[in-house]
Amino acid sequence: MRVGVKYGRGTLDVDVPEENLAGILAIQPSKPIQDSDTSVRKALATPINSLPLAQLVDGQSSACIIISDITRPVPNQVILPPILQTLEQQGIPREKIIILIATGIHRPSTEKELEEMVGLDIMANYRIVNHLSGKPDTHKYLGLTRNGTPVHIDKTYLESDLKIVTGLIEPHLMAGYSGGRKAICPGISSVETMQVMHGPLILEHPKASVGVLDDNPFHLEATEIALMAGVDFSLNVAIDNERQITGIFAGELVESHKTGCEFVDKQVTATLSHHADIVVVSSAGYPLDTTFYQAIKGLLTAAEVVKPNGTIVLAAECSQGIGSKPFTDLVLETQNLDQFIQDIYEPENFVVDQWQLEELAKVARRADIYFYTEGIIFEEQHNLFVRPLRHLQEGIDLALDKHGCDAKVAVIPDGPYVLAKVETPSIEAYN
Repeated sequence: MRVGVKYGRGTLDVDVPEENLAGILAIQPSKPIQDSDTSVRKALATPINSLPLAQLVDGQSSACIIISDITRPVPNQVILPPILQTLEQQGIPREKIIILIATGIHRPSTEKELEEMVGLDIMANYRIVNHLSGKPDTHKYLGLTRNGTPVHIDKTYLESDLKIVTGLIEPHLMAGYSGGRKAICPGISSVETMQVMHGPLILEHPKASVGVLDDNPFHLEATEIALMAGVDFSLNVAIDNERQITGIFAGELVESHKTGCEFVDKQVTATLSHHADIVVVSSAGYPLDTTFYQAIKGLLTAAEVVKPNGTIVLAAECSQGIGSKPFTDLVLETQNLDQFIQDIYEPENFVVDQWQLEELAKVARRADIYFYTEGIIFEEQHNLFVRPLRHLQEGIDLALDKHGCDAKVAVIPDGPYVLAKVETPSIEAYN
């Protein structure tokens, strides 16, 4: 059977024998919202557990709107205009409105990326600022959480009267679901805060996992941090595999996000009857597969449904290479993943972006990883703890040779946008 998986801005087709195909795990069909502008305006006027945005503006003289960086396909050009117009119509001058990009610990957004994210009109008429996690003087210390996490938040946000967060709700490898509180943490938190949040004491917890909110230490800690920073209004969206809006969730931070997660859970959950020997997965194409750092999220999706000692075949374009310099250096210098995991329990060994290598180590403990990309030199891929492939089909053929003619193959074309599960796990669950 011919199956296409997302790759860059297109797809790659592979052949999987019918008798071996265990299933194609995909986002459930969902009717996209036809008039997104009207629907956003309605969400602003009739929010969840909150006054309408227009009423919240009364008496405020400045506003900050947090948006995601280029690694999230948030339809900012749809959701921002109604928000911006509401703020101005209710009396906040345009020059007192700041759009803050929640880069987390990623690099700043480029001009080209900004154009793609918000469009030329918003770029020309509004002040847009990148969060810079590594600059202490751009943050304010708010104290410790109940669990002792130091909270340092971007001053630009804290110094604004009206605080608004936006984002996309999708399955997330450690937070359960993205969106909501993640705009604050990691979105506009400092490296000092993220050293704890992306540290092994949280990430090695079995509940810090995709699709899990209950008792998830990352979710609980990030929510507490967001509430310490203060959020006056939140707007998140859900999208389908064509990046069309299927749901809009606006209002009070916690309740609107919870409602959105419940909606998304039904939309993205896809199940297999049993674990598969082989899982072919993408990292959802552009923009999530621009680096190997981001592409690891596709591996984590596959790890939920692959048998122990199975094989994951990953396709990711990696047009920007391995990732940030700290991550690239760390991966290329690491010789042993088990030793790496031991080392990161010592705070002095902390490296920015180390958490993604930690997540790769989790997958590597469970399955062999075959990898196809055109964005990283073939010889260099041997240092990524993967088996490089000359073409994607080679990975399937090699895996079938390895596991035998009766091996079961699952395909996840949209990678981390799918919440992959096994209906009746007969093998201990991943994590």
